[in-house]
Amino acid sequence: MRGHLAMLMFSALVAGSFSLGVMVANEVTPVALMAARFALAGALIGAVAWGSGRLKRQYFRAPWRFGVLGGLFAIYFVLMFQGLKTASPVSAAAVFTLTPVISGLFGWLLLRQKTTARMGLALGIGAAGAVWVIFRADLSALLAFQIGRGEMVYFWGCVAHAIYTPMVARLNRGEPAVAFTFGMLIAGGLILLVLGWGDIRATEWTTLPPIVWIGLVYLAVFASAATFVLLQFATLNLPSAKVMAYTYLTPSWVILWEIALGRETPPLAVLPGIGLTVLALVLLLEGDAPPLRRRA
Repeated sequence: MRGHLAMLMFSALVAGSFSLGVMVANEVTPVALMAARFALAGALIGAVAWGSGRLKRQYFRAPWRFGVLGGLFAIYFVLMFQGLKTASPVSAAAVFTLTPVISGLFGWLLLRQKTTARMGLALGIGAAGAVWVIFRADLSALLAFQIGRGEMVYFWGCVAHAIYTPMVARLNRGEPAVAFTFGMLIAGGLILLVLGWGDIRATEWTTLPPIVWIGLVYLAVFASAATFVLLQFATLNLPSAKVMAYTYLTPSWVILWEIALGRETPPLAVLPGIGLTVLALVLLLEGDAPPLRRRA
């Protein structure tokens, strides 16, 4: 149940990235923004890990593991913000809902995790509800949907995200989530620093508009530090397909974010779609498999 609660919080916080991301995506290069995001989030997680006595040397054995995970998440975030330069928050959330199926595939390849008939039904119901919400109950909009360049760029980022989820369970060797997250953030930040040094140096940090700094703080504190820990915790206690199934709630959360920011209010006809995503989660809550650590 704690794993499911972690992913519920995760989906709400991630949804804010789409609404705020559109507001800052064209103000600074994605690599520079993500490098700052990883640095700030790493400092926050490092302080928490240090204060709780969980920065032990034995937790950082085989540092290549953190490079793999940090690289995957760096790819995801950079491609996400590159895609948000042209994609809308809702259409990007539509692409994000493809990750459960992809994650389930990689979960089978890497961990031999199997998707039961009940889980398959839940994923299908959740996908149908998410699509209904994404297109705001407009069948003609659904039939006329065309994938834009931003959505296609973000799709490849979602593939990296889907691989990341089972890789956490595969590479974790019993380290606490906060220590494991810290190692991943440091590795990802170093990768972005090396690859994006030119963009980082060229960015006029002192002249950026306030919305960029607001977005950066949100991304680092809530959509990075908090969600990384929540995701690490959940992936050690739930199968990959169930973890990523919570992405079906993201479009609903995005619409709530859009309302909170004073943007267009969705029609009441989307409520059945929201109900389907909730039904999918109810199906997933029943009949949980034992935690991955226990099975290992």
